[in-house]
Amino acid sequence: MMKECLQFLIEPAKKLKIRLKESRKRVKLEKKEPLVESQLFIMELARELNKICQRSSILSHIWTSEDIWPPGVCRDFIVEWAAVLEKRVQPRVILSEYPYEKADKKDWKGHLLCMLEAGGECDMGPHKRVIMDWTWEIKSRPQHTVWPGEPVLMVLDDLEFQWKRGRLPNLLPAMELVMLAVMNADSPVKEDVTKRWLVRKQRSQKIDAARYIPHSLWNWICDAAEEVTLDSDSANPDLLISSDEKRMRCGLEHREVPRCPRRFNGWWCAVGQEGFASGRHYWEVEVGERDWRLGVVKASAVRQGYRSLTTDTGYLTLRLERGVDLKALTVPATPLSYILVPRKVGVYLDYEQGQLSFYDVEKRSHLYTYNDKFTEELFPVFGTVEVIKDLVIRPADVRQPCLCSGPCLWN
Repeated sequence: MMKECLQFLIEPAKKLKIRLKESRKRVKLEKKEPLVESQLFIMELARELNKICQRSSILSHIWTSEDIWPPGVCRDFIVEWAAVLEKRVQPRVILSEYPYEKADKKDWKGHLLCMLEAGGECDMGPHKRVIMDWTWEIKSRPQHTVWPGEPVLMVLDDLEFQWKRGRLPNLLPAMELVMLAVMNADSPVKEDVTKRWLVRKQRSQKIDAARYIPHSLWNWICDAAEEVTLDSDSANPDLLISSDEKRMRCGLEHREVPRCPRRFNGWWCAVGQEGFASGRHYWEVEVGERDWRLGVVKASAVRQGYRSLTTDTGYLTLRLERGVDLKALTVPATPLSYILVPRKVGVYLDYEQGQLSFYDVEKRSHLYTYNDKFTEELFPVFGTVEVIKDLVIRPADVRQPCLCSGPCLWN
């Protein structure tokens, strides 16, 4: 009887010991397990680009594995840039023994096993070949080093600085800027790569998880600041407009106002006095905590009644409802609930690029971008139903304080 009791106690202890041993062995193996192929490829690409660029500390952070992206992000990066390279450049095909060649028919079992073990990594082979052949083709030239230029270096320094402070989850935006700088080195038409990088990122809606806008590019956006004022003749009769036509809120009583074809008589909105049919324009608005609407409206859009103010009716706007429901009024609406609700919103219109972008001014971060082909005059549009807090259009010459602690590093 006693022996059976002891056995009852010993058996669980044995099983626990075996489990602990297996757990330690698993942890030890995981530490030794190499990075997945796409991560290794990104590190290899960073090493090659580092040899091509005269200066990029960003790349050394990546190829020494200080900044490792998740496998899914790496694969997306490889596929996207292979497509860009195939479209924009014509690399000389190098017949190299690259480790991602298509498997022979005899080795189909090994090929299948490789795909299963690597989670589809072997499918990345053609994309990786496009990128590496391009880098080798550049390196093979007599003058293979690339000077990124001062604007690019400033943005790279800024991104690295923010990454070290923990504001950027990874250096993916910087890596993409380096790729664009190298691609632009042979272009006969020299352009500011940093601005093209920003336009491209906003077009893809992939600024970054932190959506950080580098300092020099933020200054470039703010340089397009316009003095925007409200058009009182367009304001809904329930809105109270200040004498300087910079503030508005909902009144408690309906006002008697002259009839006007450009006046909103349904939604509580007003437009700016001046419309834009070309160029770059930027304005900032201090918004309410519960409800607001900002963006632009096309000249031909109907303003009367309660029809939905969406892209289908000529309105490109962001909308906050109930203090938490932030969305872009596309069709269907695009929820932005993962973004903290801003208190100051910057609106940036680049007419020729066909972009209307929104930013959190205090965080200097990207919220959303509409991409369209503009063909008619666009008017700033504003909306609110708040009766206590004014919606305020900020003066064009007022700038948000720099985010640098101490003296600014970038001026």
